[in-house]
Amino acid sequence: MLKLQHWIEARWYAVSPGALKLLMPLEKLYLQLLAQRKKAYHNGQKTAYHPSVPVIIVGNITVGGSGKSPLVAALAKHFASLGYKPGIVSRGYGGKARCYPQSVTIHSDPQQVGDEPLMLAQQTGLPIVVDPKRSNAVKQLIEEEGCDLIIADDGLQHLALGRDIEIVVIDAQRGLGNGRCLPIGPLREPPSRLSSVDWVIVQGTLASQAPLFNVPLKNPLQNYELEFSGWRRGDGHWQKNCPFSQGEAVHALAGIGNPSRFFNQLKNLGLIVTEHPLVDHAQLTQQHLEFNDDQPLVMTAKDAVKLQEWMNEKHWIAEVTANLQPDFLCQLQEEVADIYKSYVNSTGSTHKK
Repeated sequence: MLKLQHWIEARWYAVSPGALKLLMPLEKLYLQLLAQRKKAYHNGQKTAYHPSVPVIIVGNITVGGSGKSPLVAALAKHFASLGYKPGIVSRGYGGKARCYPQSVTIHSDPQQVGDEPLMLAQQTGLPIVVDPKRSNAVKQLIEEEGCDLIIADDGLQHLALGRDIEIVVIDAQRGLGNGRCLPIGPLREPPSRLSSVDWVIVQGTLASQAPLFNVPLKNPLQNYELEFSGWRRGDGHWQKNCPFSQGEAVHALAGIGNPSRFFNQLKNLGLIVTEHPLVDHAQLTQQHLEFNDDQPLVMTAKDAVKLQEWMNEKHWIAEVTANLQPDFLCQLQEEVADIYKSYVNSTGSTHKK
């Protein structure tokens, strides 16, 4: 399975899709279905639910991870510090709850709520609700938690949920690949979609705008870096600084959208890394912690939520934080404040920021 994924991704992220060109009729069909769906919402054949609070969508136009969740966590904590009561909604990919909507706590089962929502609950301490029908999750956050700002982790293509601000995240290492849509390329929507979103933010630094196919943007292109913010050991010990010395050998486990990004971060610390890449949202067991040597194991926070019960002092979780540009945050919070005021004025609420 992993070999097939690597074969496909190698062609998705090459200049030419190679043998995948044979699937052009399927790409054409995909684009037709996508256009029909958008038209249905535009013409009113389908209606989107929009609450009377601001909604920020943090998504992407590519398949797989691009660094959305750390951005969601950073934005949620930022707006909470300003006095808002943000709530996070997610589909809960990888989880299967007995009933929906499902609230997520730090003690939730990732098998039910998904790994990323559980990770966000542990990182932010803020209300999170998962539901494939995101509108139901939003309603629960507002009615039961009193949230006055909704941040959706993913959901750019989930048109059933109305939105005020759209933020697209792009992985600088991968960009938009060959620029083609599924199944020839990695795109859920054509590159031109970037011109209609409010913000495009790159995780990392692009060498040029060429990987974005020179699409005109509403606002200046932004970027952020994922920085190590702490190291948590399997027995509960936490420390700010890296626990390893330069030249030390470690195992590294990553079941995320782009595992090489995590491995490279560790190598940049001077570590000798034995890589153990897994598919995104991989199902993990105790066996994933077992190796025939005494080298420590480092993993992402997303993987750790699925391995916590078996971890010990040999296992480390590398915690990361999205370091956002002050100018971007300032502009975004002004946009949210204006939207918030418009909803307050329309509903006659006395609650103000």
